[in-house]
Amino acid sequence: MESLINWLNGILWSNPMIYFCLGVGLLFSILTRFLQVRHIKDMVTLMFRGKSSDAGVSSFQAMSIALSGRVGTGNIAGTATAIAFGGPGAVFWMWTIAFIGASSAFIESTLAQVYKEKQDGLYRGGPAYYIEKGIGWKWYAVIFAVATLLAMSLLMPGIQSNSIAIAVDNAFSINPYITASILIAIIGIIIFGGVKRIANVAQLVVPFMAVAYILLAFVIIGANITQLPAVISLIVSSAFGADAAFGGIIGLAIAWGVKRGIYSNEAGQGTGPHAAAAAEVSHPAKQGLVQSFSVYIDTLLVCSATAFMILFTGMYNVVDGAGNTIVSYIAEVPAGAGYTQAAIESVIPGFGAAFVAVALFFFAFTTIMAYYYMAETNVAYLIRGKGKKAAMFVLKVILLGAVFFGAVREADLAWALGDVGLGLMVWLNLIAILILAKPALRVLKDYEEQKKQGLDPVFDPKKLDIKNADYWENEYNKDKDKMSS
Repeated sequence: MESLINWLNGILWSNPMIYFCLGVGLLFSILTRFLQVRHIKDMVTLMFRGKSSDAGVSSFQAMSIALSGRVGTGNIAGTATAIAFGGPGAVFWMWTIAFIGASSAFIESTLAQVYKEKQDGLYRGGPAYYIEKGIGWKWYAVIFAVATLLAMSLLMPGIQSNSIAIAVDNAFSINPYITASILIAIIGIIIFGGVKRIANVAQLVVPFMAVAYILLAFVIIGANITQLPAVISLIVSSAFGADAAFGGIIGLAIAWGVKRGIYSNEAGQGTGPHAAAAAEVSHPAKQGLVQSFSVYIDTLLVCSATAFMILFTGMYNVVDGAGNTIVSYIAEVPAGAGYTQAAIESVIPGFGAAFVAVALFFFAFTTIMAYYYMAETNVAYLIRGKGKKAAMFVLKVILLGAVFFGAVREADLAWALGDVGLGLMVWLNLIAILILAKPALRVLKDYEEQKKQGLDPVFDPKKLDIKNADYWENEYNKDKDKMSS
């Protein structure tokens, strides 16, 4: 089985995939005239505007759900593995994919808003919806929905629970079976409470843990502040093969930086649009911009916090593609959260292991929550009418089973399965948003024109000649009247 999984990863994460991800992000950056720079102010202000409704959640809640999917083990364990297998230069490429990926996040999240539906009184949307409505390829939409369902319910939850179990065992010597049992009990309470409970938990837990984690990173950096120029120089020189020690692994630096960057910030992956579609906004571009900013929060803040803690303290090892050791500063510590724990321990003895275990617990369990929401959205797409409730119940049981199994199995297998799930989604979604770039760009232009006129932008698909935006054509004004009355 492992050989099959590794073979699939070899195809899904081959060089063409790396170049494709970078190329799509760069293309969208150019086509949107680098909105990720031009509209930073709007990204921040829009984040705190808007209210939830019976059908949808607020912009902040939608971003929190998306961030709960983005901010997970990829930020702690994933960043560490990128350094372990790609060298310090991988961090630069993680920053690069975040910067250009913010434009991809805008395109996919805007499309999710344009083509969202109202099902059973709740907003639903995402790649399957915009593929069917925007391109007209029902078969392709079904393939994406099935791939996402498999990835979110079976393949990827195990990475999160596995990282939690390892970190908790290292810090508190608690058996993974006990950790797994506690984990599925907490997640079960949340996901059986529905979308609103997921949104409420996410908007409380995610910002709190992200801020606490970043503040700790400042403490670690402050204790080693004299090394700042050397660390920045090491990251940049290693990224371009100019460093003597890491010059021979520039390809690995790019590959691991892009792969772990995408895994962490999810730009272009097709996960963020599910939460984006649930937001209650007057114009799709508003939530597109908010979701773009969540990519920055994830990678430029949280992932950078991990990378700086590890590199400032020198608590890492690097091996090349053949498994040969390039540098070994913390022998016998496996690549992953252990690097971050060691980094914190070196500055605050007796604190690192416990803090990382707690941080991983909160980051990862909110990510599993988000995975469930995305899987549920694709069940809602695939199964309509009778049988939906039963399918949702089965989905919950399968996801909780995957969480338990992931917590007690080998880490390498967990990450490999997750990479397969992620790779399938990225390929399918990037092709779709490339085809659908034109309506998303029209929406951005319309938003900018209304802003120039001093208006609060309101979306009218007929004016932009965008077809099949059924919610906006038929229900938006009715919902607006209900909310104002």
